[in-house]
Amino acid sequence: MVKLENFRSYTKLPRSVYILFLAGIINSAGNFVYPFLALFLTLKLGYNENSAGLVLTIVIAAEGLGRLVGGKLADWLGRKIIIIILSLLGSVCYLIIVFLGISPFVVYLIALAGFLKTGAMPAINALVIDVTTKKNRNDAFSLIYLGHNLGFAVGPLVAGFLFVNHLMLIFVVDAITTILALIPIMILIKEPSKSIEGFTLIGDQVVEESERSEEGNTVRVFFKKPVLVGYAFISIILSFVYAQSTFGLPLYLNQIFNQNGPKIFGSLMTVNAIIVIVMTLILIPIFKKYNPLLNICIAGILFAVGFGLLFYSKLYYLFIISTVIWTFGEIINSVSSNVFIANYSPANHRGRFNAIIFFISGVGFAISPWLMGLYIRYFGLASTWPFIFALSIFASILILLLLFYEKLKNSKIGKQKL
Repeated sequence: MVKLENFRSYTKLPRSVYILFLAGIINSAGNFVYPFLALFLTLKLGYNENSAGLVLTIVIAAEGLGRLVGGKLADWLGRKIIIIILSLLGSVCYLIIVFLGISPFVVYLIALAGFLKTGAMPAINALVIDVTTKKNRNDAFSLIYLGHNLGFAVGPLVAGFLFVNHLMLIFVVDAITTILALIPIMILIKEPSKSIEGFTLIGDQVVEESERSEEGNTVRVFFKKPVLVGYAFISIILSFVYAQSTFGLPLYLNQIFNQNGPKIFGSLMTVNAIIVIVMTLILIPIFKKYNPLLNICIAGILFAVGFGLLFYSKLYYLFIISTVIWTFGEIINSVSSNVFIANYSPANHRGRFNAIIFFISGVGFAISPWLMGLYIRYFGLASTWPFIFALSIFASILILLLLFYEKLKNSKIGKQKL
């Protein structure tokens, strides 16, 4: 049951967070293209699973490069302007695809759109960090995450039907909703001003010691934080696992349910979003009391159980149960990882730190379709899930070891100060 106290923490957030929450709802309601990309490549463009996996890897790699470029630009030019420009250009790519129709060339435009639209994400996250502190950052990220999923609760269900009957509309709607989501950002959000500390926080908030600006090359500053570096590389495994929600899962459903596969996949994505909407308000107030690394470890275990269950799933209700379980892991991992990254990011490197970590993490998401496409080719779709189970457990163990290292390191620092 959701307690009243769970809502109160959301009522004291900076105005920019609420605006990004609204924009996230609008944008995600039209997020039609990416969830159905694996099916678009196989069913509409005629790619086999291996080739489709390779193309998806290229698209995700383009998104990772977009994060790096967007993160640099966000720290250099500003958060708001980068969000607007990159999102608009990404939408233009989707509108061009509508005029091209079913053509091999659209793959390049999809990759370019991914590069541009994903490039805006570090600027969004950096803006959230700018206007929050450690005390309310968990609530801010969970609210924005909730907003994305409020929109996503409707989007995939509609997109599943459009995919079958009106394919090009998924590109049109995606582009239009992205543009509409920019309107409140353009009108209501002010660009944080620069100071010696990098981008200043809005209001009278104090920059935490771990977030104070640090001079020097971003990569060098990043590698001075071993706990953050360790997390970044372990997250490669977790993102590899989670990528199967948009690659292995839709292909598996298509194998089992044939022509009904895309519609069932759309319904599962709606279940995913509804669970996020309902359970975020329950899970986040519980887990924000604990160390973010412990939460991420638990998320890895939930990924293992949720995706592992698919090996035994042949009936629709089992896919729903599986989706509910791995969605719990998604909620905990998504919010806790953003908070963990924010707490270790210097004020003048926030955009770039966000980009670097998600780029490293994105390696797993990028190579997952390609490698799993090869794996499926030799071992079959059903054998995907025991392998994913083992990877998830391995990642959880590594995160737990990193947590012990962090506690030991903090304990030594505490003794030195005494």
